[in-house]
Amino acid sequence: MPQFDQTGPAGGGPGSGRGMGPCGAGMRRGAGCCGRRRFISPKNELAALEEEEKALEKELETVREEKAALQSKEK
Repeated sequence: MPQFDQTGPAGGGPGSGRGMGPCGAGMRRGAGCCGRRRFISPKNELAALEEEEKALEKELETVREEKAALQSKEK
């Protein structure tokens, strides 16, 4: 959070950065001192988990693409 206002990088909201702030302390996805799941209802939690799942799938696809690019350069 650039100004510790919970807006995240480019206004993306909390948990959208690299987890380097005081709540993340370098831990994955902001699971640091501030805790993790603080949602009002199970419906909100489900929506947040679905968003996180999509983000992780996108990240995994990026890793796979980078891996394939490196493997093709080795040959």
